Amino acid sequence: MEISNILMNLVSDAVGGNAVIVILLSVVFLVAGFVMLIKGADMFVDGASKVAVKLKVPLIVIGLTIVAFGTSAPEAAISITSACQDNAGIAVGNVIGSNIMNILVILGISSLFALLPVKRTTFIYEIPFVVVITVVLLIEGLDGGISKLDAVILLLLFAVFFGYLIVLSKKGESASEEIEPLTEKDTVPKMILFILLGLVMIVFGSDFTVTGATKIAEAIGVDSRLIGLTIVAFGTSLPELVTSVTAARKNAVDIAIGNIIGSNIFNILFVLGVAGAVSPNPIGFQPVFIIDAIVAVLTAVLLWVCLIKDKKLGKIGGVIMLVCYAGYFVYLLLQPMLVTAA
Repeated sequence: MEISNILMNLVSDAVGGNAVIVILLSVVFLVAGFVMLIKGADMFVDGASKVAVKLKVPLIVIGLTIVAFGTSAPEAAISITSACQDNAGIAVGNVIGSNIMNILVILGISSLFALLPVKRTTFIYEIPFVVVITVVLLIEGLDGGISKLDAVILLLLFAVFFGYLIVLSKKGESASEEIEPLTEKDTVPKMILFILLGLVMIVFGSDFTVTGATKIAEAIGVDSRLIGLTIVAFGTSLPELVTSVTAARKNAVDIAIGNIIGSNIFNILFVLGVAGAVSPNPIGFQPVFIIDAIVAVLTAVLLWVCLIKDKKLGKIGGVIMLVCYAGYFVYLLLQPMLVTAA
């Protein structure tokens, strides 16, 4: 997809390359992309879930496939588009940044509204699994890129996780995602239209978001990695943020942590796995990403430590997480200066 680039270049040429107008237009592209991504993912999940119900597909299968994809569709679309455009800074930064933000910011804020309990299986298996796969990603990136072989390894680990979820579902230990009941208006043609429109919005949304973020980075002279780790990561994590905070305020918090951890696993294994598999070149893994990946590992470890006592995340743990993210954000801002000074 190069539509957004064409539009951006046309406007840029028309205004004589005026930097202020280009930045403003880039912000418009970024926001429009986020809106299309989030709305498109919502339409896709709604349509696909209801078609599956019409076809009598088990709810657990819907939850493990369609809904799981929908919650990480923004990250997947952004990273895959960025990888294909050879923009590794956003492709990798988006995933690592989203994972750090999901735990430190989203769970941190959510815990201020309500005490967040964690399921036994999430504490024993899933959080440690996030640590393991993040270390795997870190090791894969040590040679400077995520190759096709690296991508295959990530996808194989995703298959293992998928099998684990199926086993849990058969034991009755995993919650199925809630699917809105069907009405007379929910015809198959209408739902298929929702699916197609959702996919189109996801594709165009990712295209506009990547272009907007890249142009902002170029215009203000910062590395696309910083944009990917912060602005793009925040935008693609908006669905999780809204869902988790809303659930916490309504005291529907029984699977809040599990959902975030599941999203983080999906982001690394599926999103980067697919991005690495379809990218024409290995996805570049800048040396500074090593520190970001280590932070992502420590973030998951911090969550696990905060849950050790009574398997619940309270306000104190949430505040610690938010303070940690503030420190990490300061590091991101100062890192270019530290490199220059060195």
